[in-house]
Amino acid sequence: MQHNPAKETATIAWQFYCRLQRQRRFVVLTGSLVAWLAIASAPTASAAGPSTVAVSGANLYRRYCASCHGSDGKGNGPATPAMVTPPTDLTMLARHNAGKFDLRGVIAVIDGRRNIAAHGSREMPVWGAVFDEELKGQPYSEYTTLLRAKTLAEYLATIQQ
Repeated sequence: MQHNPAKETATIAWQFYCRLQRQRRFVVLTGSLVAWLAIASAPTASAAGPSTVAVSGANLYRRYCASCHGSDGKGNGPATPAMVTPPTDLTMLARHNAGKFDLRGVIAVIDGRRNIAAHGSREMPVWGAVFDEELKGQPYSEYTTLLRAKTLAEYLATIQQ
């Protein structure tokens, strides 16, 4: 079965939309979900609007991840000595998953808001909440948060060994 990023994006977006509806949150989709999917299928696009510069996965990684995971993703960032648990070697995610990069799973870990509290605390920041806070007041901030997590996860797929 071939990897189809556009289909995965559509599936993730649809699941996210359904979750919002189940929670009875009112979401205005002025530009329509289809327009968002067109933006989301471009790996370096930003759906945050005209005031936000397009964000690439590499730039997101350098800004949010490199201090712990290192510039090469091997878990050797400058903040590592201060951590109780060493950061994950992000270049080995596919290898530890039978050679398959789990895009959805990585997005969920980056977003972090869906983790079950009973599974324990996490040292890694909940980037979904951070992205939400940074985008507060911008149109479609919830979708842009998901798009940032997806863009970052797609970048991590490119650094796999």
